[in-house]
Amino acid sequence: MNDVLVVDDDPHLLKALKITLHAHGYTVVTAPDGETALQSAARHRFGIIVLDLGLPDMDGTTVITRLRQWTRVPILVLSARHGSEDKVKALDAGADDYVTKPFGLDELLARLRAVQRRTIQADEAPVVTTASFTVDLALRRVTRNGQDVRLTPTEWGILELLVRNPEKLITQQQLLTEIWGAAYTKEANYLRVYMAQLRRKLEPEPGNPRHLMTEAGIGYRFQP
Repeated sequence: MNDVLVVDDDPHLLKALKITLHAHGYTVVTAPDGETALQSAARHRFGIIVLDLGLPDMDGTTVITRLRQWTRVPILVLSARHGSEDKVKALDAGADDYVTKPFGLDELLARLRAVQRRTIQADEAPVVTTASFTVDLALRRVTRNGQDVRLTPTEWGILELLVRNPEKLITQQQLLTEIWGAAYTKEANYLRVYMAQLRRKLEPEPGNPRHLMTEAGIGYRFQP
């Protein structure tokens, strides 16, 4: 995906990056502050976010933290802060890479390509096998005891997100936002219904699941 969200409070830099990235095949949306960026990210599925840390309404690290509550979109920090402490904070919050200002255009483009390559590799469709069922992410196929298991599109979306993040806690907000949209972040009952359906179809003991685990009040975790 070549859709990029660029977040910076410098209008001249925003304009320059929009022109430059567009010339290299990217579709660019800009945001001058953190709140606008979060709203844009909720409405549109970007391939990558380029984010300044020194924003007028909130620190960029806060933006990263809030994004990571519900999305895995790659984040490239582009900041004038050179200190290692700032870099560590941004990366620990969930940024994928960090470029300091002033920067060379070639370096920025190379970093964008590198982050995208890592994302594509992480999303390559493997076959995930558990003791109870097998998920072929490429074929979008689930089998249990050698038999195909029919899943609804919503069931598949939930299962795919969990399986692509083994042992990682996926919050209710992230699941609801990615499967139903940003307007459904309070509808935890949706998840309970669909998780119960998935367990009935995939778990040997739905009432005592081994693979589709609940973290009460927080989210769900796939245990291979």
